Amino acid sequence: MTDVLKYDFCTMHIYDNYMIVIISEGVTVTPEHNNVLLNVADTYYKNKPFVYITHRLNSYAVDPAVYRETSKISNLSGFCVVSSDYKAKRNAEIEKLFLNKPFEIFDTIDEATTWASQVISG
Repeated sequence: MTDVLKYDFCTMHIYDNYMIVIISEGVTVTPEHNNVLLNVADTYYKNKPFVYITHRLNSYAVDPAVYRETSKISNLSGFCVVSSDYKAKRNAEIEKLFLNKPFEIFDTIDEATTWASQVISG
């Protein structure tokens, strides 16, 4: 499965066990954006574990309250950030404190998808 979903604030690439999300430049991700994630999770991963991979190609902000809502997605098995930018990685270290799921930070998509497969296979 490799569907591409485009929204005003992001682009989502849907795969069998994970999604790769690229948030648009200048966006502030808020809890309201989580409704889109919930709908996509219900549509593509109903009763099936998945990993959320955010590929941080653009500069944007995240309201930490988002992670309270994200933590409630029962079939979300893991969350990871992919970035080669030092500042984005440091921000992710702080965000990690707010999510009650496995959360990792990687330099490449390949590392993230390998980790996602390991998390899913348990």
